[in-house]
Amino acid sequence: MSFGIYLIGYLIMIIGLGIGAHLMHMPPRWIGVGLLVMIGLGVITGVSSTRNRDSSS
Repeated sequence: MSFGIYLIGYLIMIIGLGIGAHLMHMPPRWIGVGLLVMIGLGVITGVSSTRNRDSSS
């Protein structure tokens, strides 16, 4: 459940950055590249921060 909340917050941030880049008249191709990179980073950090650690026994 915390992974879903984490991704929702990250997606809201990504959408805001995409809108800001559009308002700054960046080319759509580069906005798409930036959004894909941010989505990848969001999944990686979300999984690494919310996964359960394996027990050492």
